[in-house]
Amino acid sequence: MGIPATEGNAVEVLRNGDEIFPALFEAVEDARQTIDLLTFVYWTGQVGTDLAQRLARRAEAGVRVRVLLDSWGARPIEGDLIAMMEQAGVDVHWFRPLTRMRPTRVNHRTHRKVAIVDEEIAFTGGVGIADEWLGNARNEHEWRDTHFRVRGPAVDGLRGAFVDNWAETTPDFFDETVDRFPEQPAIGTSIVQCVRGASEVGRSDIATLFASLLDLASKRIRIATAYFVLDDETRDRLAAAAGRGVQIQILLPGPHADKRFVQLAAERDYADLLECGIEVWRFQPSMLHAKIMTVDGIIAAVGSANFNARSTACDEEVNLVVFDDVLTATLDEHFDEDLERSHRIESGQWEDRHLGQRVLERAVAPVRRLF
Repeated sequence: MGIPATEGNAVEVLRNGDEIFPALFEAVEDARQTIDLLTFVYWTGQVGTDLAQRLARRAEAGVRVRVLLDSWGARPIEGDLIAMMEQAGVDVHWFRPLTRMRPTRVNHRTHRKVAIVDEEIAFTGGVGIADEWLGNARNEHEWRDTHFRVRGPAVDGLRGAFVDNWAETTPDFFDETVDRFPEQPAIGTSIVQCVRGASEVGRSDIATLFASLLDLASKRIRIATAYFVLDDETRDRLAAAAGRGVQIQILLPGPHADKRFVQLAAERDYADLLECGIEVWRFQPSMLHAKIMTVDGIIAAVGSANFNARSTACDEEVNLVVFDDVLTATLDEHFDEDLERSHRIESGQWEDRHLGQRVLERAVAPVRRLF
């Protein structure tokens, strides 16, 4: 599953846009040889403009810059930005262009968010390139998310996730003048495995990852996810874990969810989860877009994958499994702080939900597998 775990990594938690974008922009500005950027979301706005300008400047300075955009998720990007980057020498490709898409593949996107600079530093997590992620989750206009800055051998795994998707767009994905494949130094204490999920028929490695962590947990599971749609097997694994005494807390978007129909698909499972003793919380200040799972205070699974069918069966994803009790403690501390700004769904309260809510839950049931 994925590549073998590597030792000696440094993984830094970046919470919300106030920390994420300055770190990413600094790395881009300091690039000396290569920049590779892969993202699902690249929307109109100041963040997209600022990043495009920085990428263009580095390309003009002789840095090899490659940008891979999902043709569905990044379709709102301004054409002027594409033209500006390409004119500066940035190599921009589109993943599975919709104009050439075979009908059977239109539902399979790359949802990965990866940036690699000089083959030495990498970023991954939940954040897209859009103004929605600016700020510090203080209000509904500032989305709550977490990203990660990675140094050490795990950078190679994230670079592989980029090349995996880039190679689908062109046969020329290796340049011996700039691609060095350096020996990654051991500069931290985290053990990290990079897990790539592929949009193909059958069980993905992301699905296997989630199933394994649910089965291995002995004390506590905490899940923060933007989109939460369970299949029967995952629901049974959650119930089994709760049945053997594992505390399970699930944190989901609340009143500012960006996709109400996906939220309805999640709400259909609330009753079963609550009956098992699983805690369900909804974040109140803004859209919660983080994708984090911690297990027993020692393992964290972080990256682009949500806890839903799209991430486990339909889309290209990349997650890091981090064995680091200090990093996991930081994520658990952030989880606790988020719970202070969240509303817990109580079993009795949910059983009394109105008829209209129940009708909507049933209405989305036939298409749950698309979410």
